[in-house]
Amino acid sequence: MKEREHIDSFLFGELKAGNARSFDKIFNDHYQNLCRFANSFVHDEDTAQSLVQHVFVKLWENHTSLDHIEHLLPYLTSMVRNQCLNYISREKRNIKISDFPEETQIGNTTENQLNLNELEEDLIIALSTLPERCKIAFEYSRFENLTNKEIAQKMEISIKGVEALIGRSLKSLRISLADYLPSSKSTRFHDTILFSIFSKALTRKK
Repeated sequence: MKEREHIDSFLFGELKAGNARSFDKIFNDHYQNLCRFANSFVHDEDTAQSLVQHVFVKLWENHTSLDHIEHLLPYLTSMVRNQCLNYISREKRNIKISDFPEETQIGNTTENQLNLNELEEDLIIALSTLPERCKIAFEYSRFENLTNKEIAQKMEISIKGVEALIGRSLKSLRISLADYLPSSKSTRFHDTILFSIFSKALTRKK
């Protein structure tokens, strides 16, 4: 892990200086993983590849103005995630209540559809209010599908520490997204719905 970060740091520095070979190396090292990450949002391989390619085009076009960016992979991951969310927003797709399993349908609404843009905004706002380390752990778990062991290695903490961070994240999200959760249910049931909401809202296809 440390070696990978060291290599990325060196390549990123060379890229900022205009080294095209460094750009090629960064592309070859990270393209496939970023495509898989994008596909977890859009569930379409061609679209995912197109979005990631656009990110790399922007990376090269803006390579002279990246001095304020310290870490390559978090920067690329953030760019890809934003591209995916923008794509989903442009598609203006709706989530039908009937698309959720009966036991995890979102309660307290008489409408037949939830507007994806509104739900997406609520999700982004809810995530933005999380403490930084809670947010990192939750995004590793939800968006990158890492195990708690893998997250612990990345964050250099114990597995129990990861569980605590994700637990605090879920507690905060239960409060922020309470309007989407049915009443009189256990917190574990609510947590199941929260993960379902994230999956449906961020990866829904037409």
